[in-house]
Amino acid sequence: MKILTAVVPCYNSEDYMSRCIEALLTGGDAMEIIVVDDGSSDATGAIADRYARENPQTVRAIHQPNGGHGAAINTGLAAATGTYFKVVDSDDWLDPAALQKALALLQTPTMDMLIANYVYDKVGKRHKRAMRYRHHLPQDRIFGWDSVHLPTGKYLLMHSVIFKTAILQKMNLTLLRHTFYVDNLFVFEPLPHVHTMQYIDVDLYHYFIGRADQSVNENVMIKRIDQQLRVNRDMITYYAQVKPANKRLDRYMRSYVAIVTGISSIVLLNDGSEDSLAELRGLWHFMRVNDEPLYRSVRHSVVGRGINLPGRYGRQMTLSFYHLLQRFYSFN
Repeated sequence: MKILTAVVPCYNSEDYMSRCIEALLTGGDAMEIIVVDDGSSDATGAIADRYARENPQTVRAIHQPNGGHGAAINTGLAAATGTYFKVVDSDDWLDPAALQKALALLQTPTMDMLIANYVYDKVGKRHKRAMRYRHHLPQDRIFGWDSVHLPTGKYLLMHSVIFKTAILQKMNLTLLRHTFYVDNLFVFEPLPHVHTMQYIDVDLYHYFIGRADQSVNENVMIKRIDQQLRVNRDMITYYAQVKPANKRLDRYMRSYVAIVTGISSIVLLNDGSEDSLAELRGLWHFMRVNDEPLYRSVRHSVVGRGINLPGRYGRQMTLSFYHLLQRFYSFN
Protein backbone atom coordinates (compact mmCIF):
# COMPACT_ATOMS: atom_id res chain seq x y z
CA MET A 1 0.00 0.00 0.00
CA LYS A 2 1.36 3.40 -1.01
CA ILE A 3 1.28 6.11 1.62
CA LEU A 4 0.76 9.10 -0.65
CA THR A 5 -0.68 9.45 -4.14
CA ALA A 6 0.54 12.61 -5.84
CA VAL A 7 -1.44 13.53 -8.95
CA VAL A 8 0.35 15.78 -11.44
CA PRO A 9 -2.12 17.33 -13.94
CA CYS A 10 -0.20 18.19 -17.11
CA TYR A 11 -1.14 20.22 -20.14
CA ASN A 12 1.75 21.16 -22.46
CA SER A 13 4.09 20.95 -19.49
CA GLU A 14 7.25 19.75 -21.21
CA ASP A 15 9.33 22.71 -20.00
CA TYR A 16 8.88 22.19 -16.26
CA MET A 17 7.20 18.88 -15.39
CA SER A 18 10.51 17.04 -14.88
CA ARG A 19 11.40 19.24 -11.91
CA CYS A 20 8.03 18.41 -10.34
CA ILE A 21 8.31 14.66 -10.91
CA GLU A 22 11.96 14.43 -9.85
CA ALA A 23 11.11 16.06 -6.52
CA LEU A 24 8.25 13.61 -5.95
CA LEU A 25 10.50 10.65 -6.75
CA THR A 26 12.59 11.50 -3.68
CA GLY A 27 9.69 10.08 -1.65
CA GLY A 28 10.72 6.62 -2.81
CA ASP A 29 8.48 3.56 -2.52
CA ALA A 30 6.04 5.40 -0.26
CA MET A 31 4.87 7.42 -3.27
CA GLU A 32 2.41 6.73 -6.04
CA ILE A 33 2.89 9.39 -8.73
CA ILE A 34 0.07 9.65 -11.28
CA VAL A 35 0.93 11.93 -14.20
CA VAL A 36 -2.23 12.86 -16.10
CA ASP A 37 -1.52 14.08 -19.63
CA ASP A 38 -4.63 16.16 -20.31
CA GLY A 39 -4.61 16.23 -24.09
CA SER A 40 -1.21 17.89 -24.51
CA SER A 41 0.09 18.76 -27.98
CA ASP A 42 3.79 18.91 -27.04
CA ALA A 43 6.15 16.30 -25.57
CA THR A 44 4.31 16.07 -22.24
CA GLY A 45 2.88 12.62 -22.97
CA ALA A 46 6.24 11.21 -24.04
CA ILE A 47 7.94 12.56 -20.92
CA ALA A 48 5.23 11.04 -18.73
CA ASP A 49 5.65 7.67 -20.45
CA ARG A 50 9.42 7.80 -19.99
CA TYR A 51 9.09 8.36 -16.24
CA ALA A 52 6.59 5.51 -16.04
CA ARG A 53 8.95 3.14 -17.88
CA GLU A 54 11.91 4.10 -15.74
CA ASN A 55 9.98 3.97 -12.44
CA PRO A 56 7.31 1.28 -12.93
CA GLN A 57 6.70 0.76 -9.20
CA THR A 58 6.12 4.45 -8.56
CA VAL A 59 4.97 6.37 -11.65
CA ARG A 60 1.84 5.85 -13.73
CA ALA A 61 1.06 7.84 -16.87
CA ILE A 62 -2.55 8.38 -17.90
CA HIS A 63 -3.48 10.05 -21.20
CA GLN A 64 -6.88 11.60 -21.82
CA PRO A 65 -8.56 14.13 -24.13
CA ASN A 66 -8.32 17.66 -22.83
CA GLY A 67 -10.79 18.29 -20.02
CA GLY A 68 -9.01 20.93 -17.97
CA HIS A 69 -7.39 20.96 -14.55
CA GLY A 70 -10.45 19.61 -12.76
CA ALA A 71 -10.87 16.71 -15.17
CA ALA A 72 -7.22 15.73 -14.69
CA ILE A 73 -7.66 15.71 -10.90
CA ASN A 74 -10.86 13.67 -11.25
CA THR A 75 -8.96 11.08 -13.30
CA GLY A 76 -6.11 10.95 -10.81
CA LEU A 77 -8.46 10.57 -7.86
CA ALA A 78 -10.33 7.70 -9.53
CA ALA A 79 -7.04 5.87 -10.09
CA ALA A 80 -5.44 6.66 -6.72
CA THR A 81 -4.51 3.77 -4.41
CA GLY A 82 -2.45 5.66 -1.81
CA THR A 83 -3.81 6.22 1.69
CA TYR A 84 -3.45 9.97 1.24
CA PHE A 85 -3.92 12.22 -1.78
CA LYS A 86 -2.22 15.40 -2.95
CA VAL A 87 -2.37 17.45 -6.14
CA VAL A 88 0.93 18.93 -7.32
CA ASP A 89 0.64 21.14 -10.37
CA SER A 90 3.23 20.39 -13.04
CA ASP A 91 4.99 23.76 -12.72
CA ASP A 92 5.24 23.47 -8.93
CA TRP A 93 7.25 21.09 -6.76
CA LEU A 94 7.63 19.69 -3.23
CA ASP A 95 10.70 20.22 -1.10
CA PRO A 96 12.35 16.77 -0.75
CA ALA A 97 13.36 17.16 2.92
CA ALA A 98 9.90 18.43 3.88
CA LEU A 99 8.31 15.60 1.89
CA GLN A 100 10.22 13.02 3.95
CA LYS A 101 8.92 14.57 7.17
CA ALA A 102 5.35 14.61 5.85
CA LEU A 103 5.57 10.96 4.76
CA ALA A 104 6.83 9.98 8.21
CA LEU A 105 3.69 11.51 9.75
CA LEU A 106 1.39 9.94 7.16
CA GLN A 107 2.66 6.42 7.88
CA THR A 108 0.20 6.31 10.77
CA PRO A 109 -3.12 7.15 9.07
CA THR A 110 -4.88 8.75 12.04
CA MET A 111 -5.80 12.11 10.48
CA ASP A 112 -8.23 13.10 7.76
CA MET A 113 -6.11 16.03 6.59
CA LEU A 114 -2.47 17.04 6.92
CA ILE A 115 -1.64 20.74 6.64
CA ALA A 116 1.79 22.10 5.72
CA ASN A 117 3.24 25.46 4.68
CA TYR A 118 3.70 26.60 1.09
CA VAL A 119 6.06 29.07 -0.55
CA TYR A 120 5.26 31.72 -3.16
CA ASP A 121 8.16 31.02 -5.52
CA LYS A 122 7.70 34.10 -7.68
CA VAL A 123 9.63 34.64 -10.89
CA GLY A 124 12.38 37.24 -10.41
CA LYS A 125 11.99 37.49 -6.63
CA ARG A 126 15.09 36.69 -4.57
CA HIS A 127 13.14 36.55 -1.31
CA LYS A 128 10.45 33.88 -1.47
CA ARG A 129 7.56 34.49 0.91
CA ALA A 130 6.19 31.48 2.78
CA MET A 131 2.63 31.08 4.05
CA ARG A 132 2.91 29.44 7.46
CA TYR A 133 0.31 28.47 10.05
CA ARG A 134 2.51 28.03 13.14
CA HIS A 135 0.75 30.74 15.16
CA HIS A 136 -2.76 29.58 14.29
CA LEU A 137 -2.77 25.78 14.42
CA PRO A 138 -1.64 23.34 17.13
CA GLN A 139 1.60 21.46 16.51
CA ASP A 140 2.71 17.92 17.33
CA ARG A 141 -0.80 16.57 17.88
CA ILE A 142 -4.04 15.61 16.18
CA PHE A 143 -6.77 18.24 16.52
CA GLY A 144 -10.30 19.04 15.38
CA TRP A 145 -12.06 22.14 14.13
CA ASP A 146 -12.48 23.57 17.63
CA SER A 147 -8.70 24.13 17.69
CA VAL A 148 -8.54 25.93 14.32
CA HIS A 149 -7.98 29.70 14.59
CA LEU A 150 -7.24 30.88 11.06
CA PRO A 151 -7.64 34.64 10.56
CA THR A 152 -8.70 36.24 7.29
CA GLY A 153 -5.87 35.80 4.78
CA LYS A 154 -4.56 32.59 6.35
CA TYR A 155 -6.91 30.27 4.50
CA LEU A 156 -6.00 26.81 3.25
CA LEU A 157 -5.08 26.40 -0.40
CA MET A 158 -4.66 23.25 -2.45
CA HIS A 159 -0.93 23.72 -1.90
CA SER A 160 -1.22 23.37 1.87
CA VAL A 161 -3.45 20.29 2.25
CA ILE A 162 -3.16 16.53 1.94
CA PHE A 163 -6.46 14.65 2.27
CA LYS A 164 -7.15 11.05 3.15
CA THR A 165 -7.98 9.49 -0.20
CA ALA A 166 -10.97 7.52 1.09
CA ILE A 167 -12.72 10.74 2.13
CA LEU A 168 -12.49 12.23 -1.36
CA GLN A 169 -13.50 9.00 -3.05
CA LYS A 170 -16.39 8.27 -0.68
CA MET A 171 -17.87 11.76 -1.11
CA ASN A 172 -17.40 11.36 -4.88
CA LEU A 173 -15.55 14.64 -5.22
CA THR A 174 -15.94 15.69 -8.85
CA LEU A 175 -14.49 18.95 -10.09
CA LEU A 176 -15.77 21.03 -12.99
CA ARG A 177 -14.40 20.30 -16.47
CA HIS A 178 -12.85 23.00 -18.66
CA THR A 179 -12.88 25.42 -15.73
CA PHE A 180 -9.97 27.20 -14.09
CA TYR A 181 -9.82 27.98 -10.35
CA VAL A 182 -11.41 24.66 -9.28
CA ASP A 183 -8.59 24.25 -6.75
CA ASN A 184 -10.81 26.30 -4.42
CA LEU A 185 -13.55 23.67 -4.71
CA PHE A 186 -10.98 20.90 -4.22
CA VAL A 187 -10.18 22.29 -0.77
CA PHE A 188 -13.61 23.68 0.17
CA GLU A 189 -15.99 20.82 -0.54
CA PRO A 190 -14.24 18.10 1.53
CA LEU A 191 -14.03 20.26 4.68
CA PRO A 192 -17.33 19.05 6.26
CA HIS A 193 -16.01 15.48 5.88
CA VAL A 194 -12.77 16.30 7.72
CA HIS A 195 -12.84 15.71 11.47
CA THR A 196 -9.19 15.22 12.45
CA MET A 197 -6.17 17.21 11.30
CA GLN A 198 -2.49 17.64 11.96
CA TYR A 199 -0.18 20.51 11.10
CA ILE A 200 3.48 20.08 10.22
CA ASP A 201 5.54 23.26 10.24
CA VAL A 202 7.62 22.65 7.12
CA ASP A 203 7.72 24.53 3.81
CA LEU A 204 6.51 21.64 1.68
CA TYR A 205 4.94 23.09 -1.47
CA HIS A 206 6.68 25.52 -3.82
CA TYR A 207 4.07 27.48 -5.75
CA PHE A 208 5.75 28.72 -8.94
CA ILE A 209 4.09 32.00 -9.78
CA GLY A 210 4.57 35.10 -11.91
CA ARG A 211 4.43 33.82 -15.49
CA ALA A 212 2.41 36.05 -17.83
CA ASP A 213 0.28 33.12 -19.05
CA GLN A 214 -0.56 31.81 -15.58
CA SER A 215 -4.22 31.48 -14.60
CA VAL A 216 -3.79 33.81 -11.58
CA ASN A 217 -2.23 36.60 -13.65
CA GLU A 218 -4.58 39.61 -13.41
CA ASN A 219 -4.97 40.02 -17.18
CA VAL A 220 -5.69 36.33 -17.58
CA MET A 221 -8.18 36.34 -14.71
CA ILE A 222 -10.35 39.05 -16.22
CA LYS A 223 -10.49 37.07 -19.48
CA ARG A 224 -11.61 34.02 -17.50
CA ILE A 225 -13.78 35.83 -14.99
CA ASP A 226 -16.78 33.73 -16.02
CA GLN A 227 -14.93 30.66 -14.70
CA GLN A 228 -13.90 32.36 -11.46
CA LEU A 229 -17.52 33.43 -10.93
CA ARG A 230 -18.79 29.92 -11.65
CA VAL A 231 -16.50 28.50 -8.96
CA ASN A 232 -17.46 31.32 -6.58
CA ARG A 233 -21.18 30.64 -7.06
CA ASP A 234 -20.66 26.90 -6.65
CA MET A 235 -18.99 27.58 -3.30
CA ILE A 236 -21.93 29.73 -2.18
CA THR A 237 -24.42 27.06 -3.25
CA TYR A 238 -22.44 24.26 -1.61
CA TYR A 239 -22.18 26.12 1.69
CA ALA A 240 -25.93 26.79 1.65
CA GLN A 241 -26.52 23.05 1.22
CA VAL A 242 -24.18 21.67 3.90
CA LYS A 243 -24.56 24.26 6.71
CA PRO A 244 -21.81 22.87 8.96
CA ALA A 245 -22.91 22.03 12.48
CA ASN A 246 -19.52 22.74 14.02
CA LYS A 247 -19.36 26.48 14.74
CA ARG A 248 -15.62 26.79 14.11
CA LEU A 249 -15.88 24.95 10.78
CA ASP A 250 -18.91 27.05 9.84
CA ARG A 251 -16.99 30.24 10.60
CA TYR A 252 -14.02 29.07 8.56
CA MET A 253 -16.14 28.10 5.54
CA ARG A 254 -17.88 31.48 5.62
CA SER A 255 -14.47 33.13 5.76
CA TYR A 256 -13.34 31.05 2.78
CA VAL A 257 -16.38 32.20 0.78
CA ALA A 258 -15.53 35.77 1.77
CA ILE A 259 -11.94 35.45 0.52
CA VAL A 260 -12.91 33.95 -2.85
CA THR A 261 -15.71 36.49 -3.27
CA GLY A 262 -13.16 39.19 -2.47
CA ILE A 263 -10.86 37.89 -5.21
CA SER A 264 -13.71 37.83 -7.73
CA SER A 265 -14.72 41.33 -6.70
CA ILE A 266 -11.19 42.73 -6.97
CA VAL A 267 -10.77 41.33 -10.49
CA LEU A 268 -14.05 42.94 -11.55
CA LEU A 269 -13.22 46.24 -9.85
CA ASN A 270 -9.78 46.25 -11.42
CA ASP A 271 -11.34 45.90 -14.87
CA GLY A 272 -13.78 48.68 -14.02
CA SER A 273 -16.01 48.34 -17.09
CA GLU A 274 -19.76 48.70 -16.78
CA ASP A 275 -20.15 45.01 -17.61
CA SER A 276 -17.71 44.05 -14.85
CA LEU A 277 -19.43 46.27 -12.29
CA ALA A 278 -22.75 44.69 -13.27
CA GLU A 279 -21.21 41.23 -12.79
CA LEU A 280 -20.00 42.36 -9.37
CA ARG A 281 -23.46 43.44 -8.29
CA GLY A 282 -24.85 40.19 -9.69
CA LEU A 283 -22.43 38.09 -7.64
CA TRP A 284 -23.38 39.72 -4.36
CA HIS A 285 -27.07 39.51 -5.28
CA PHE A 286 -26.64 35.79 -6.00
CA MET A 287 -25.22 35.27 -2.52
CA ARG A 288 -28.02 37.24 -0.89
CA VAL A 289 -30.76 35.34 -2.72
CA ASN A 290 -29.24 31.91 -2.05
CA ASP A 291 -28.23 32.39 1.59
CA GLU A 292 -29.18 35.62 3.37
CA PRO A 293 -27.29 34.78 6.61
CA LEU A 294 -24.14 33.96 4.61
CA TYR A 295 -24.52 37.22 2.69
CA ARG A 296 -24.82 39.24 5.91
CA SER A 297 -21.78 37.49 7.38
CA VAL A 298 -19.62 38.04 4.28
CA ARG A 299 -20.90 41.56 3.61
CA HIS A 300 -20.00 42.70 7.13
CA SER A 301 -16.64 40.91 7.22
CA VAL A 302 -13.37 42.80 6.76
CA VAL A 303 -13.27 41.63 3.14
CA GLY A 304 -16.90 42.54 2.46
CA ARG A 305 -16.57 46.02 3.89
CA GLY A 306 -13.33 46.65 2.03
CA ILE A 307 -14.78 45.56 -1.29
CA ASN A 308 -17.98 47.57 -0.96
CA LEU A 309 -16.63 51.02 -0.15
CA PRO A 310 -19.08 53.42 -1.81
CA GLY A 311 -18.48 55.39 -4.99
CA ARG A 312 -15.57 55.73 -7.37
CA TYR A 313 -13.16 56.92 -4.68
CA GLY A 314 -14.13 53.99 -2.51
CA ARG A 315 -13.27 51.62 -5.34
CA GLN A 316 -9.94 53.38 -5.81
CA MET A 317 -9.13 52.97 -2.10
CA THR A 318 -10.01 49.28 -2.30
CA LEU A 319 -7.73 48.73 -5.28
CA SER A 320 -4.88 50.72 -3.73
CA PHE A 321 -4.99 48.56 -0.61
CA TYR A 322 -5.16 45.41 -2.72
CA HIS A 323 -2.07 46.38 -4.73
CA LEU A 324 -0.22 47.09 -1.48
CA LEU A 325 -1.02 43.56 -0.27
CA GLN A 326 -0.05 42.20 -3.67
CA ARG A 327 3.42 43.73 -3.47
CA PHE A 328 3.88 42.49 0.10
CA TYR A 329 2.72 38.90 -0.40
CA SER A 330 3.68 38.41 -4.11
CA PHE A 331 0.60 36.23 -4.60
CA ASN A 332 0.16 36.81 -8.35
